[in-house]
Amino acid sequence: MALNGVVRARVDQQLKSEVEKIFEEIGLNTSQAINIFLKRVVMERGIPFDVKAPSPQLKKAIVEAENNEGTFHNSIEDFMKDLKS
Repeated sequence: MALNGVVRARVDQQLKSEVEKIFEEIGLNTSQAINIFLKRVVMERGIPFDVKAPSPQLKKAIVEAENNEGTFHNSIEDFMKDLKS
């Protein structure tokens, strides 16, 4: 099969760098990884993993974490004490 189709996508530079390092570790380049993804989409007739919107509780937790709000624990022991109280 001739590889002459072109796909262009804009992505965050940090994300691109991170995935390129991972792909290199597993012996792939970005083009090969994208081809694997696209072939799986065809095989499964959809995205090859669950795509879900976060629950309202998770959305709230994400916002709190991004804003350094909410409850933080320094250890598992502290977390367990807080959980039991």
